[in-house]
Amino acid sequence: MTTETDRELWARATSGDTDAFGRLFDRHARAVYNHCFRLAGRWTAAEDLTQATFLLAWRKRTRVKLVRDSALPWLLAVATNAARAERRTTARRLRLAAKAPVAPPSPDHADDVAGRVDDERRMAEVLAAVRELPRGQQEALALCVWSGVSYAEAAAVLGIAEVSVRARVSKARTRLRGLLGTQVVALATTEETR
Repeated sequence: MTTETDRELWARATSGDTDAFGRLFDRHARAVYNHCFRLAGRWTAAEDLTQATFLLAWRKRTRVKLVRDSALPWLLAVATNAARAERRTTARRLRLAAKAPVAPPSPDHADDVAGRVDDERRMAEVLAAVRELPRGQQEALALCVWSGVSYAEAAAVLGIAEVSVRARVSKARTRLRGLLGTQVVALATTEETR
């Protein structure tokens, strides 16, 4: 069995013989791969550069004449050029990325979500306490304290005297302070300036 030289395999590959090119690949891929690793310093980059080297060799096979019996020196030169081109491309991308405006940091929604959960928990406590009030006090509290309706307007809506609305709101606040304490009662009542 005779072993063909690289020059003979290359000559067959230039006429489209993929098996001949495959034998060249099998013969030199490891050396090209190791060379690419030494140039790039990363195995994944070496894989990409090796693929690029042999792809370029296949594309240029009809325009390149081997002057030596080995294709390896030419393949290593192609790999070196591919590594340089990759470094230039990476450097260009990094420069472009450095010029890109920096997006403002996104707000952390965790605090907002935690605050909402706490508000809902406290509001559930308040609503449970408000449900223990007489209906008239609930209505006066909802209108005057929670919705900001004046005592006079609330009296007209409820069909009672304004002094009665004030009394119901006052009693509701006193009862809620007893049920909730001063920490949570702030959610149920606010000091109005009407």
